[in-house]
Amino acid sequence: MLNSFHDAALSQGQASIVTLQMAGYVSADGDGTVLESETAPSYRWKEVVAAKGAPFCSPYDQPDTGDDYVYMDECVNFLVNEYGNASTATGVKFYSLDNEPGIWYDPDPPRYGTHPRIHPYKVGCVELINRSVALSSAVKDVDPYAQILGPVLYGFGAYLNLQSAPDWGSEGSGYSWFIDYYLDKMEQESDAQGRRLLDVLDLHWYPEAYDGPDLEDSNRITWHLDSYSRENAEARIQAPRTLWDPDYSEYSWIAYYFSGYLPLLPRVQNSIDTYYPGTKLAITEFSYGASEHFSGGIAMADALGIFGKYGLYMANYWHLEGDDNYVSAAYKIYRNYDGSNSTFGDTKVEAVMSDKQNSSIYASVSDGNDSKLHMIVINKNFDDSINATFDINSPWHYVSGRVWAFDDGSSDISEIAPIATIHGNSFSYSIAPLTVCHMVLEAIVGDLHDDGQVDFRDFAVLASAWLSSQGSDNWNPDCDISQPSDNVINERDLAVLTDNWLAGL
Repeated sequence: MLNSFHDAALSQGQASIVTLQMAGYVSADGDGTVLESETAPSYRWKEVVAAKGAPFCSPYDQPDTGDDYVYMDECVNFLVNEYGNASTATGVKFYSLDNEPGIWYDPDPPRYGTHPRIHPYKVGCVELINRSVALSSAVKDVDPYAQILGPVLYGFGAYLNLQSAPDWGSEGSGYSWFIDYYLDKMEQESDAQGRRLLDVLDLHWYPEAYDGPDLEDSNRITWHLDSYSRENAEARIQAPRTLWDPDYSEYSWIAYYFSGYLPLLPRVQNSIDTYYPGTKLAITEFSYGASEHFSGGIAMADALGIFGKYGLYMANYWHLEGDDNYVSAAYKIYRNYDGSNSTFGDTKVEAVMSDKQNSSIYASVSDGNDSKLHMIVINKNFDDSINATFDINSPWHYVSGRVWAFDDGSSDISEIAPIATIHGNSFSYSIAPLTVCHMVLEAIVGDLHDDGQVDFRDFAVLASAWLSSQGSDNWNPDCDISQPSDNVINERDLAVLTDNWLAGL
């Protein structure tokens, strides 16, 4: 099972997150439903142990199946022998400390939690820390390069108090929410061992927003519906603002009763900075619902931009129900907008808009080369086009732009009208209602005189900068056009300038 999963990931050039068991037991047989009378510990289960404390099986792929235990570090040893450690190209990079511990057991019907036969009581704060430290330590002992993700919380109730953990009243004293407690305890344990036991704070996020103020008489945006009303679609399209916008308040029990914890991403990042600096942030399950509806595509495109802007280390979409055509479009607008695998840039650029309700914008460049500027621009308005003015603050002189988009009429991405004219790095463009655009702006490389063309005057500017740079730190960095990161003006820059001059003749 682990082999096929990791092999599939490698075949697609992707990394794997392997979830390791931590709740206490794994199935001992394949004999069907476990009865309540067979709840662990019983003959239907084998106990999970983090560290074997004895030599691993030999050969590494032939564990003893006759004992009553399953060892997590022996599992990691198997993967390291199969694929190499996490520092290699094929090794497993990430290990998750189980999944959604706050709801392993839920005493309230009809749910009763996800693992009531394995963990037949609510998990406690101390218990979870102890299990997390033991498992992380066991993994790091086998593969010190592996990155550990935890605590894999299912949602806000677990962020707040580990879903009303039985010992939160005593353990949570002095902490604002469980996230702070978890980060602090994991840092303390890491300091004691002299190594990091938590690399990535791992959360799940399924928005609790509804399409009306009366939650009992409204629809949650993650529910699959036969048809989506305008109110439902509007609530979904606005919902990503809960991640970052202090001026937005959604219809949800979180916003009604715990608004002080919103917006979410700045609050979580503050917890990391306060209690365990350097920990990365991941949302390894999320969905905004309606994956087959334009509102799902717009919300997804917006969320992906927000994740990049706020520096998430990773984010993983979880399919709920329906087709994924609009969610796919949201990914493609960043990762394959032209059908030739062209992508949004890898370096974010500051971008702001004047109307947070109706628009979003995200910008980037690639490989530190500002001559090509990417912008994702979203019109969230149902009725009106956005006749937008864009002002770009850059030493580069942008002269042309192409635009790709999807909209409420189709999830297919197509090239639409180009940007007609750009003057002084300013231009206007009309974006139709409910449209997600990817704009790609091109600059003239070598326009050192800043007059919109490359001619003899630019050679004069380059020559002056070249002479000034000899034996001096006082030079014009705008003339370093061949390799902007090498901090040298030389014949390579002259060659680039010549090529662009000839191309413009």
